[in-house]
Amino acid sequence: MNQNNCTWVTEFLLLGLSDDPQTQLLLIVLFLAVYLGTVLGSLLLIYLVITDSQLHTPMYFFLCNLSLADLGISTSIVPQALVHMLMKKNVISFKGCAAQIFFSIVSGATQCSLLAVMSYDRYLAICDPMHYSVIMTGRICAQLALGCWICGTVASSVDTIFTVCLPYQGDNKIAHFFCDAPVLLTLATGDTHKAEIAIFFMGVVILLVPVSLVLVSYGFIIVTVIRMKTTSGRLKIFSTCGSHLLVVTLFYGTLIISYMTSNSSREQIKHVAVFYGVINPMLNPLIYSLRNKDVMRAFRNSVNGKES
Repeated sequence: MNQNNCTWVTEFLLLGLSDDPQTQLLLIVLFLAVYLGTVLGSLLLIYLVITDSQLHTPMYFFLCNLSLADLGISTSIVPQALVHMLMKKNVISFKGCAAQIFFSIVSGATQCSLLAVMSYDRYLAICDPMHYSVIMTGRICAQLALGCWICGTVASSVDTIFTVCLPYQGDNKIAHFFCDAPVLLTLATGDTHKAEIAIFFMGVVILLVPVSLVLVSYGFIIVTVIRMKTTSGRLKIFSTCGSHLLVVTLFYGTLIISYMTSNSSREQIKHVAVFYGVINPMLNPLIYSLRNKDVMRAFRNSVNGKES
């Protein structure tokens, strides 16, 4: 094997969010509560969409995929963080670190693509309702969802390979509570220029391109809403799109701060990571459920044992 590709570090020490015992206890309670909320909320939303025939539409199909991505992000980060805080042993193997980078980025990058596809779905439903059912067929929806997961896998593979193939010697302390590619690069002993360019490029593709598609889609939606004559029609559209816009703003905003800004401090990156990796996956099911009459109706029918 080439000497430059040898890896001497076999495990990493995650420094976590805090060394203070009281703060750690608070974080354990918070992380556990949020993770349980994420799992229950996402699985409930998926169950309702599958069992309620009135939710068998493209929007809720993509919402199911978004819930799966939420579960992926949260599960790849939170359980390991909880174990480390409970066991007081913050060591993770090199392979475990590589796996965590891969699966967390797969879910995150897939979610980026899904949010763009969902905005396109809303654009068609509002701006071209006559052709909506013709364009957004079950087959097209399945292909779009599969394409999102493929894009996420490709982006994650590139970031993971460029990160773990670097040589790591000596310092194995990661100033984070999970393995994150940009943070891990700071420990590499070799030239990280190519890896940084690759990660930045994938960030442009998987972050800025979807954001641009979202902005264009909602630009057309806003123009359509302005041209509407009825106030009720405008309110209905704002109610439908408000949830999606809120999720888009929270998710893309935190990721861009973390991955696309070079002057972010380590503490800032950790705090932003808590939001997009821990808090945000729990918020998505709540935002889409509490602001959605169809989902609330399906939930009440499920509780009351009614068929739809």
